Amino acid sequence: MSRCDTFDAIIAGAGHNGLTTACYLARAGLRVLVVEKNDWIGGAAVSRSLYDGWTYSNCSYVCSLLRREIVRDLDLPRFGLQVIPYEAGATFTEDGDYFAYYSDHDALVREIGRHNPNDVDAYERFSQTVIRQCRFIRPFLLRNAPDPTSLKPRDIEELLYLVGKANDLGSRELGETLRFWTISIGDFLDEHFDNDLMKAHLAGSGIIGTGLGVYSPGTAYVLLHHYMGDVDGAIGAWGFARGGMGSITKAMGASLEEAGGQIVIGSGVDQFIVSEGRVKGVALENGDTYYAPIVASNMDVKRTFLKHVERSTLPGDFVTAVERFKTRGSSGKINIALDAVPDFPAAPEGASFMRGDMHCSTSLGELERAYDDWKDGRWSADPYFDMLIPSQIDPTLAPPGKHMMTVFVQYAPYDLDNGAGERNGENWTEAQRKAFADCVFDKIEQGAPDFRKHVLHAEVRSPYELENEVGLTEGNIFQGELTFDQLLFNRPVPGYAQYSTPIGGLYLVGSSAHPGGGVMGAPGANAAREILRSLGKAHAMPVYAE
Repeated sequence: MSRCDTFDAIIAGAGHNGLTTACYLARAGLRVLVVEKNDWIGGAAVSRSLYDGWTYSNCSYVCSLLRREIVRDLDLPRFGLQVIPYEAGATFTEDGDYFAYYSDHDALVREIGRHNPNDVDAYERFSQTVIRQCRFIRPFLLRNAPDPTSLKPRDIEELLYLVGKANDLGSRELGETLRFWTISIGDFLDEHFDNDLMKAHLAGSGIIGTGLGVYSPGTAYVLLHHYMGDVDGAIGAWGFARGGMGSITKAMGASLEEAGGQIVIGSGVDQFIVSEGRVKGVALENGDTYYAPIVASNMDVKRTFLKHVERSTLPGDFVTAVERFKTRGSSGKINIALDAVPDFPAAPEGASFMRGDMHCSTSLGELERAYDDWKDGRWSADPYFDMLIPSQIDPTLAPPGKHMMTVFVQYAPYDLDNGAGERNGENWTEAQRKAFADCVFDKIEQGAPDFRKHVLHAEVRSPYELENEVGLTEGNIFQGELTFDQLLFNRPVPGYAQYSTPIGGLYLVGSSAHPGGGVMGAPGANAAREILRSLGKAHAMPVYAE
């Protein structure tokens, strides 16, 4: 028997942005329902036990971007959220050396000087540039992207705020800012540093989750996107959510339920119900129907409008723009149960960087060649990976004496070429996933020769799994690439960058919207503010400024 009920607002998708929106609306007094297709909440921020005794953060895996304003507003630490910072990282070479990236400034300077003394002063200039860019962009994360074609007072006010911040930079710095947003991470690093190993280590943040190479324009901004977060106020720091990334969404779920919100799991949206240009509710795949005058989609813009809305209800130019929005999958993920920490012969005993992010790519040219494979529909033969063993800091993830490793891999195409000229995500067979993992394991063994003998279990996730389980179109972890043409008032579609859509009452609250992807919560919070404003309840949420 199907079920029918009525709410003030319905959120489609229990990922972190959907839960953020739901929490704010429920705290403002609305009767809120969240519907989720999986049998668990969390979306891409989820902790799952897929091997007895181990907990995997099987999609997103580190925390920094989550806005502290949201953590405070939703009282997430009271519901169990604890973020533990890690202090360093390293890139290993085949000849037994390494480059370590320490959070301690003096230690980092000594390490840079060990490889190339000329790069010490260059790093000061590099870090100052990145910090200036972070300080410029951070205030816009929890504000709307203004529509430059609008004469509405709010858009004019936001444009004046943007112009004022740009004016504060001065003409020279403004020019450098525009250049930074459009330059490649490879060119940016080449301008600063001589040492190839150091450049390779820093370049990873410019390509993670992105269908671009290190010399593709716009990848310097992707690095900025990864640097603009913080842990306990330390800008650019990263940490582990104790219990895995699912502890974030678990805390959000608890916060929502305390505020009176409801969550229904186990069936996704089949269709958004639309009549006379307005949303009326959602019809689920299991036959249940729920009604509300406000519906918010945490799905990406393509999945929302190309799969779950009748095309006849949408303007043709809007559909064309949505189809053009880039959501190219480029990443794979491997979660591994280990019986012990592998031996990294190059690492000094007790090295702090062993508890941070580890890599084995040693030059920008190597990274660019990995991208070339992706363009041809192949996973990278010599891949870049971001590898961590979080159980060294968070022992809740594995049994005593055992460990959990997480490996994020570039590049892995969604459209895997099967050799017959066909390109379809379904080409990721079990044999293909195993071959992909073997390629990554070969690379890991450049730094840890005994790695394979410690592997007890491995969960291998291609972009196809990310699409089918999490709902990320083509497995794109940001719900849309973070290129300059898809940011601010262009994200996701010009004219619809403020969370509303051509369908009255239907909002986008996920990472396809401003300011973009990562476990940030900003799109969900900003969308909640817009929804409350439309209901005359704008006072129920603060306006944030830094």
